Amino acid sequence: MSDKVAFITGASRGIGAESAVALAQAGYRVAITARTLSDGETHDHVGSSVALSGSLEATAKAVERAGGEALCLRGDILKPETMRVAAQAALKHFGRIDLLFNNAVYQGTGNIEALLDVSEEQLWAIYQGNVFTPLALVKAIVPGMIDRMSGTVLNMVSHSAFTDPPAAADSGGWGFAYPSSKAALARMGASLRAEHPAKGLRVFNLEPGLVMTDVMRLAGIDDAVMARFKPCTPAAIAAVVKWLANNEPPQAWEPQNVLRGPAIAKELKLLQSPSLLDT
Repeated sequence: MSDKVAFITGASRGIGAESAVALAQAGYRVAITARTLSDGETHDHVGSSVALSGSLEATAKAVERAGGEALCLRGDILKPETMRVAAQAALKHFGRIDLLFNNAVYQGTGNIEALLDVSEEQLWAIYQGNVFTPLALVKAIVPGMIDRMSGTVLNMVSHSAFTDPPAAADSGGWGFAYPSSKAALARMGASLRAEHPAKGLRVFNLEPGLVMTDVMRLAGIDDAVMARFKPCTPAAIAAVVKWLANNEPPQAWEPQNVLRGPAIAKELKLLQSPSLLDT
């Protein structure tokens, strides 16, 4: 086990959970955050109070099976103070954070509303979860990386942030609020690189392609959307995260802009990566 530590948001299921185990396999100790600490808890997902499969405790068990150490920290990206507290708890427990993975995403209503229908309240919540809270974590964690002249920030962005919708949100495309928040998040990397050059700070935007999740199904993502894209698995994107943690992407990938997860997974022959949560 190395002394490197990763802080991962949205780690109760999906890409976050798979990445926690993948990074543990790479020798990282992991601090994992999400709203769901234990199996069976109900939370609001796209306006419905439901219990989805997955929890921090389940992820931690998978990390331990992989020979790693996990610190479970309940936090809600709509409540930024809980995430600041989680970051400080991780720093106190581990002494450092070497990799920040801003993976969690707002899961309430408004993501696929038409532009004329999205409410100001929904827009504020989307930006809180997808922009302001990741920024709060960067402010809490990155100064330590700069002091050590070593650290990595991975921000999960979206294809929809850089691409015009092929149709309206209710017809297989996407709306305004979610893509605009991810476009805002994507600008963070350029600012950090410009403001802290030659300080050992690596900042990447990672775009996972379409990864089908239970929350997306609740939101109404259906065959009309799936037919337009080739979905990628959470395990494949987690394998890319693991690779990026300890490798420098070539300039041909334009890492200063957006790293395309599915294309990287294909090039590195990671597309068939198995799920790590039940091994």
